[in-house]
Amino acid sequence: MKASEIREKTAEEIQQDVEASRKEIFDLRMKFQLNQLENTARIRILRRDVARLETEKTVRRKSAESK
Repeated sequence: MKASEIREKTAEEIQQDVEASRKEIFDLRMKFQLNQLENTARIRILRRDVARLETEKTVRRKSAESK
């Protein structure tokens, strides 16, 4: 997910994406432990997506506080 895509989303959509991504990361980690995961890079991609989403949440919160 690109940062430009994230900026277009509402706060609720961002929160839903964070929750969904974290759940998927959890599921993928379980599959990894059971040796059932084929694409291990997916975990890394999702972690970075969560970081981007959380960063945008912080930016929005700080800009709202400064107004």
